[in-house]
Amino acid sequence: MKNNLRVARVQVDLTQQQLAEKVGITRQTVSLIEKGKYNPSLKLCLNICYAVNKSLDEIFWIEKESFIK
Repeated sequence: MKNNLRVARVQVDLTQQQLAEKVGITRQTVSLIEKGKYNPSLKLCLNICYAVNKSLDEIFWIEKESFIK
């Protein structure tokens, strides 16, 4: 899954640590999500979106070509 989390986080002036504290995860998890190495649950995706004031589709998506086989 691809994401724009880092861009959105920086736009609202949050560090990885601050975002992690807002949504109840570790800074390392935020880093892994930003790098695309960890796919968060839908609930966590929504909590992250609320924390950075963005919609789900502005932050997270799957490329159609890689989804449909």
